[in-house]
Amino acid sequence: MFIKFAGTGSYLPPKVVDNFEISRMVDTSDEWIQTRTGVVTRHIAEKDTVASMAAKAGRIALEDAGMRPEEIDMVIVSTVSAEQVLPCVACEVQKELGLVNASALDINSACSGFITGYQMVAGQMKAGMIKNALLIGSESLSNGVDWSDRSTCILFGDGAGAAVLRMECPPEELEVTCIMHADGSKGHHLTCSVGHGKHKVPFDEYYRMNGREIFKFAVKKVPEVIGEVLEKQGVSVEEIDYFVLHQANKRIIEGIARRLGQTEEKFPMNVMRNGNISSACIPMLLDEMSREGKIKPREKLVLAGFGAGLTWGGFYTEW
Repeated sequence: MFIKFAGTGSYLPPKVVDNFEISRMVDTSDEWIQTRTGVVTRHIAEKDTVASMAAKAGRIALEDAGMRPEEIDMVIVSTVSAEQVLPCVACEVQKELGLVNASALDINSACSGFITGYQMVAGQMKAGMIKNALLIGSESLSNGVDWSDRSTCILFGDGAGAAVLRMECPPEELEVTCIMHADGSKGHHLTCSVGHGKHKVPFDEYYRMNGREIFKFAVKKVPEVIGEVLEKQGVSVEEIDYFVLHQANKRIIEGIARRLGQTEEKFPMNVMRNGNISSACIPMLLDEMSREGKIKPREKLVLAGFGAGLTWGGFYTEW
């Protein structure tokens, strides 16, 4: 039996910035942005913080699951854009939602964060240490965007997605098919430095990305890790109903679909409306699909993320 996605939730801040507004900031156009990324609009946080968005998405997920806050044993928040170092975002969420019995921690593996968080939850469940978890991706990437840098400001948005994960079988019967990878030697292709200390890494405070290298990395490594997941689970690529991927760029997702020889209908997307929201992308897309009734019980899914670090990974589940 697989970990149950008992409930999902998401939150987008109300301010919407379209490509025409971006074109007034930098030398670009709606056509240029859509052709290269697929992005048309993105949401930008004004009053919201990473913690407040995480709590709002988490509350909706709890309501969707029909669970009480005290039933949650662990809350994990994946983020690269929190406004504060201490306390961690997960502790702020625990306080806001009244998760009095939950341990709390933040993780940072960038856009792969939801996959990493799932693996951490799965490991705790498999060990018999927890039964219910709240896993959240929350990002305010506008905190680190250089609005004069055309290569990055067109891509990123803000928001949060959450899932309540529940173990409904004995730990020894739980199936976990999750694979993670990292290649730190290529970390310089996507950077941001907001650290402290005498030996701070000499990058600047904004997100800087070598788009060409990230594109090549994603369209090569994501199909590979999906292949690893399918082999480990013993299912074929044709058996998968949906591939739920990090929403980095429409062209990247289309390229992955071609590499796998699958139709684009199997690769749902909302990057057009939301932009790239890092680790929030996958849970937000899951929530959207669930609420629209696109995912049916027992359908087979592969979820995969990729991003800074460089990191990438994926897992198999059945809805």
